[in-house]
Amino acid sequence: MRVVERDREMRGELPNKHHSYTFFVFLFFFLILFPDLSISVNTLSATESLTISSNKTIVSPGGVFELGFFRILGDSWYLGIWYKKISQRTYVWVANRDTPLSNPIGILKISNANLVILDNSDTHVWSTNLTGAVRSSVVAELLDNGNFVLRGSKINESDEFLWQSFDFPTDTLLPQMKLGRDHKRGLNRFVTSWKSSFDPSSGSFMFKLETLGLPEFFGFTSFLEVYRSGPWDGLRFSGILEMQQWDDIIYNFTENREEVAYTFRVTDHNSYSRLTINTVGRLEGFTWEPTQQEWNMFWFMPKDTCDLYGICGPYAYCDMSTSPTCNCIKGFQPLSPQDWASGDVTGRCRRKTQLTCGEDRFFRLMNMKIPATTAAIVDKRIGLKECEEKCKTHCNCTAYANSDIRNGGSGCIIWIGEFRDIRNYAADGQDLFVRLAAAEFGEFLLLVLDRITSENIKRSRSYSIYI
Repeated sequence: MRVVERDREMRGELPNKHHSYTFFVFLFFFLILFPDLSISVNTLSATESLTISSNKTIVSPGGVFELGFFRILGDSWYLGIWYKKISQRTYVWVANRDTPLSNPIGILKISNANLVILDNSDTHVWSTNLTGAVRSSVVAELLDNGNFVLRGSKINESDEFLWQSFDFPTDTLLPQMKLGRDHKRGLNRFVTSWKSSFDPSSGSFMFKLETLGLPEFFGFTSFLEVYRSGPWDGLRFSGILEMQQWDDIIYNFTENREEVAYTFRVTDHNSYSRLTINTVGRLEGFTWEPTQQEWNMFWFMPKDTCDLYGICGPYAYCDMSTSPTCNCIKGFQPLSPQDWASGDVTGRCRRKTQLTCGEDRFFRLMNMKIPATTAAIVDKRIGLKECEEKCKTHCNCTAYANSDIRNGGSGCIIWIGEFRDIRNYAADGQDLFVRLAAAEFGEFLLLVLDRITSENIKRSRSYSIYI
């Protein structure tokens, strides 16, 4: 029997035991000498590392995303995540965006239960900066949703993230990623533009959730407002009417003691969507079109002049269907009529008649994007009638509205003093009630009656006056 096996081995029909032993010995020492080449498909353990020179990457389980070192121009190297399954290289997260490696000698590894990037002199250029008790065994993992996480290595710890890249966005919001505040952990998650198309370092523009008053998003540059989403009205952000028209995207807004955050998901798991703030501050929504092999922009903001923050000044509204687009609210007039006549409508509007507390009335503006609420008073416990009374008794109150437009409306917002950045829509929007002197309504009624008479009551436009 042994002679037969030996003959079969000589003919190559059985493996040579000596050769098999030699192979495993070689493999053992190979993995020790070259640990960078032994990285698991989608994880990085405490005994493994990722280097620029190895040209190795970590790939998510379904092959959707890839993590590794990259450079765009020059000698600046970054650790980032990009889509692996699409032909156009698109970065969605960059770890060391403001501390690039200056040469192709860098390493990513786990040290003291933290992810760290070291340069050629073993100096930390980036770290997850976790403090507290050090776990004996952790692992980093790239998930199929693009989230790079640090967790305990045991199976029962697989869902307990010690750290995750989703908590530290760069310029892109992916499905399941959240923008907003995590009160429990003290996080404020927002996106910041790249400095240029070739430089992923932090640029001048941010898109951030403001939680004073009612929650709403602002586009900022150098801490100056450029545009805003309008406050959450129970159905959508009031300045983004298109939100209810996105058939393939399900969005969610959460507001409770633990967090105030916006997120979205796609209904088709085989499609790719993202929101990105570009280098000039515009927020853009994209979906990948596999047939054209390109990104399709399905939405962007700001989209027109009326989206620019405060473009018409206080006590004025913007309307893209009028010329000029800026209009003083009923009961107000341009502070400088000459400027408005020449086309400069960025100035102020002032009241025609001063208010008399206790005698004033309210004019209803319909289909509006309501003013910014950062300095407004919000009371979600009362309805519109109580809101009116609250505004009427507060002599400095200039306008009020519902905080939630669902089911006929509920809640109360009142504005004290100047308000700005409102616009009129052809449809949708919500009602805004503006405080005017009672004398304005006498003049207004005469104008309405004159119009009705001149048209022989064939048609008339509907106005609402609240006394």
